[in-house]
Order: sequence, then structure tokens, then C-alpha cells
Amino acid sequence: MAAEAEQGFHPLDEASLVAYINATPVLASRLGGGSLDSIEIKEVGDGNLNFVYIVQSEAGAIVVKQALPYVRCVGDSWPMTRERAYFEASTLREHGRLCPEHTPEVYHFDRAMSLMGMRYIEPPHIILRKGLIAGVEYPLLADHVSDYMAKTLFFTSLLYNNTTDHKNGVAKYSENVEMCRLTEQVVFSEPYRVSQYNRWTSPYLDEDAEAVRQDDELKLEVAELKSMFIERAQALIHGDLHTGSIMVTTGSTQVIDPEFGFYGPMGFDIGAFLGNLILAYYAQNGHANQANDRKAYKKWILKTIEESWNLFQKKFVELWNKHKEGNGEAYLPDIYNNSKLVSVAQKKYMTNLFHDSLGFGSAKMIRRIVGIAHVEDLESIKDASKRAECERAALNCAKTILKGRRQFETIEQVIEHIQSFDQD
Repeated sequence: MAAEAEQGFHPLDEASLVAYINATPVLASRLGGGSLDSIEIKEVGDGNLNFVYIVQSEAGAIVVKQALPYVRCVGDSWPMTRERAYFEASTLREHGRLCPEHTPEVYHFDRAMSLMGMRYIEPPHIILRKGLIAGVEYPLLADHVSDYMAKTLFFTSLLYNNTTDHKNGVAKYSENVEMCRLTEQVVFSEPYRVSQYNRWTSPYLDEDAEAVRQDDELKLEVAELKSMFIERAQALIHGDLHTGSIMVTTGSTQVIDPEFGFYGPMGFDIGAFLGNLILAYYAQNGHANQANDRKAYKKWILKTIEESWNLFQKKFVELWNKHKEGNGEAYLPDIYNNSKLVSVAQKKYMTNLFHDSLGFGSAKMIRRIVGIAHVEDLESIKDASKRAECERAALNCAKTILKGRRQFETIEQVIEHIQSFDQD
């Protein structure tokens, strides 16, 4: 398959993209069919890995995304499998089936070309991370993202599926090994050793980065999380659910870019979202000015973190209760045959998931401060010493949560902990 795909692959530019769309009825029809002479094409790929084109005509618009055989932000010195496009399209389709309200539709996928045609998420949608930097409140964000996480994670787990269906899913997505290896490298390995790709706000954080590399207790905890990430095929996770993978308006939330999708630990998705909100919280002091001290906005972020977990937990347990007599292999109804036992099982499951989420979220925060890929929330703070101050608070918070995650019983306790590191 790989050799065949290689033969049919060539990167598209604007001219060849028009020819490709003309030859692909399912895409041409979305743009009104007929002559496509008057279409507008805009390349908007601001991520690290792909070409992304918005293609618009008077009759409609689509997004065309093509994976390259290398990491775009580094170049061909860092090769990267194009098969990630297949797993992205597959995850979008599967999550779209389970949660169509918050997942854009895939119209077309061409495996040989590593190319996907999908819904154009129209203005005024913007990337959530940019909204957080600008200080925009999204009143439905916690409700929408908790909905997406509860449905996609529950319905791809053994709480709902039988072993055969689950193992088939695990087998299919286990081939996305290169993307998983990239996560293992940049999240769980590189920040804890000297690496050419690591960077941080130097010289201000030189000692902080060194302290991460010398922290034996932290390394032992990260080893546990890394093992869980590799071994625990709990559900079909998005695999990269940060605030750059979500597009929003005040009334709509769309989750994009699941090219890291595989059967992994649920807490990795939940933690990615919560951890990135915590980073956004700590970045606010760097964006505050005389016109807006960002204090009210920081409260909104904390409320969103709290609601995201609490709503997720509520919805997830509601789905469990609704389907507890079904085919789920994990808790067979003739064994877990009284409500008290089910309730105890649920409490234990959700407590473990909460701690997993805190651990993974913290690891994601640490790598965004001393690893290869940083976040715009912090990077856009022009004053380096101010940025370092925000980053240090986030880093210290993340390290203590990661090492002490099992001591937290509620998200409210985590919120108090976050506030205790705020230099404001």
C-alpha cells in the first residue's frame, strides 16, 4: 500500500489544485460544479505539518488539506508519514458520526494523494487560541467541548463496545504509530533531557529548564504517563485536543485536526484541553494593559476549566447509565447488578480518569514551555522578562500538579492550586 501511495502522490499548488477539484465531482459540486475559473484559493496552513487551502466560489466553499512527507515547520530534514492524513480523515468521520454538532464533515478523502476535502468552517469562526489571546468569552465552550469529549470517548470505549469491535478499532489505528512516536518524543521525552529541538525564554528560564531535566520525581511520574499513553487503548482519542485544534464563535464549537487520532488514554484529550486553558490563564498577565487588566477574563477561564470537567463527568456518567444494559464489555450488567455497585465502579473510574487528565494536562503544559513547540498565548507576549514570569508560574503549577495529581479530589481544588501560583 505504501509503495502504491507514493507513486500516486504529488504536492498540489494552486493551479494543480483547481485541476484536481475539476476532476473530483464530489468537491466540484460543493463549489457549484461547471467552470471553476472564478474560484479563489487561499493557503492558510499555520500549523506545523500540512498545506491547508480554502477554496471559494460564488456557490460555496470547501477546505482542502494535504499532508506532506515531512514536518513543514522544519523541512524535509524531518520526514513524516503521509498516512497521518488517512487517520485524520478516519477520526473525523468516526467522531463526526458520534458528535456531528462539533465535528466538521469530510466530503472526500484520497489516500494516494494524502488529501482531504472537508467543510469550510466559515467566519466569524476563529481558532480558539486566538480568541483566548484577544480576551473573548465563549459562554458555550465548556458545554460544547464536554459534549464532544463525553460522546467521542464513551462511545469508542469498552463501556459501550464489545471486545471484537474494540480490538478492530485498536488494530486499525495502531498503524498511526509515527504520530504517536512524535508525541512520545516531544511530550514525554525531550523536555527531560538535553535536545537540539528544545527551547525556552533564555536566559530567564535557563535554570528552570535545567531543573526540569534534574527532577527525578518528575521523571518517574512522566514515565508512568508515557507508558499509559503507549499501552492504554482506552478509547479513540483526538490525540491533539489543544486550543489550536478548536474553532469557535460565541455560539458554535468545531473540533479539527485529529491527525494524531488513535486508541489511547481518555485523559490525554481531556488533559490537553484543560492544560491549554491553564496556559491561557497564566498568559493573561502578559496581555493585560491599562485599558484591560484581564482580571475578569481570568475568572472566566477558571470557570470554563471547572465547568469543562464537571460537565464532562456528568455527561459521561449519564451515557454510562443510559447504556449500562448494552454490549459494553467492561462492566457486564449481570455482574454489576445493583445500583450501589455500579455507582462505586463509576466513582472509581472517574477518579482515575480525573487524575490521568491532570497528569497528561501538566505534561502538555511543561513541554509547551521547555520543549520544541510553544503556544502563541505565551509567545505573543513581547516583553521577554514578562513572558518568562508567566511561563515560570505555569511551569511550577504544572510540575506540582503532575507530581501530586492523586491528591486532588475535585476540579475546584485544582482551580485553587492554579490561583496560588498566579503572580498577579
